[in-house]
Amino acid sequence: MQLKDFLNSINDTKVNAMDADINCERLYAPYVVNRCMSYFPDTILYANEMNRFAGTPNKLQYDYYLNSVRKRKRFSKWLKNETSDDIDLIKQHFGYSERKAREALEILGEAGVSLIRAKYGGKN
Repeated sequence: MQLKDFLNSINDTKVNAMDADINCERLYAPYVVNRCMSYFPDTILYANEMNRFAGTPNKLQYDYYLNSVRKRKRFSKWLKNETSDDIDLIKQHFGYSERKAREALEILGEAGVSLIRAKYGGKN
């Protein structure tokens, strides 16, 4: 049983996947399912309720989604952080983490980044 099987049963087939196999309950990842459900306007409030009651057992969270969410095909791509050459350059130059490099980029501006690029032989 994979994440897509749980999401398909919640959104489309409405067949309880946890009843078929007892070991499915430990494979259920509530955080990931909540995140997937939060991408859609009609399921975001259900995801918020599950986030409020994060200590609820996996089976109960799954049953809540299975019986509350209306049947509909839902698909969205995962949001990913965009990286840039400037951030990589700042990380290399200062030894910063991704978050600190983004903050430093805002502070340095284009002039500061061009000085760093010149030091490493990059294009201005």
